Amino acid sequence: MKRNVYNYFSLFTILLFVLGIFNILFAWLGFLCMITPFIILVRQKKNKWCQNYCPRANLFSVLFTKTKTRKTPNWLKKPWVKTFFVYYFVINLFILIWSTFLVSQQFMNAMEAVRFMIAFRIPWQLPQFIHIPNISPWAVHLSFRIYSMMFSTTVIGLLLGFLYRPRTWCTVCPVMTISNKYLKVK
Repeated sequence: MKRNVYNYFSLFTILLFVLGIFNILFAWLGFLCMITPFIILVRQKKNKWCQNYCPRANLFSVLFTKTKTRKTPNWLKKPWVKTFFVYYFVINLFILIWSTFLVSQQFMNAMEAVRFMIAFRIPWQLPQFIHIPNISPWAVHLSFRIYSMMFSTTVIGLLLGFLYRPRTWCTVCPVMTISNKYLKVK
């Protein structure tokens, strides 16, 4: 297999999850994956992020290059499925921002666990090998929310890549859907 230089971007996804084990505050790097695609889109007027740079898409390509792939089911390509994931993303961002605000105002306790799809608590704790003293609870809470978002979408993407084609997640990825809408409007 010929190595594509973009495949090395997949290391960012792995690095994000590994660094989160050392200290959850590294999850803030996940904001790069949320903001950078739109900066590139607005500047270049092309969806270069999804085509080349996306660390998760590259991870799926690297992991599933030698697997037998089944065709992506038509129902995954439907607009309502893409819309569902955009709403999931927006709701997740709203909960992330609102709950972080509530923690910062001491109206609720910080979430200190990884959750799958917002609701399901993962039954293990991240070890946190590096202790950073005097971190505000809202910063820890926000970190776990970001980590949970990245974890959920990566697990879904891995499952879809295993069952179908490597980049099947890209079919329903909110970044791809929003980017395509933006390009149609422009």
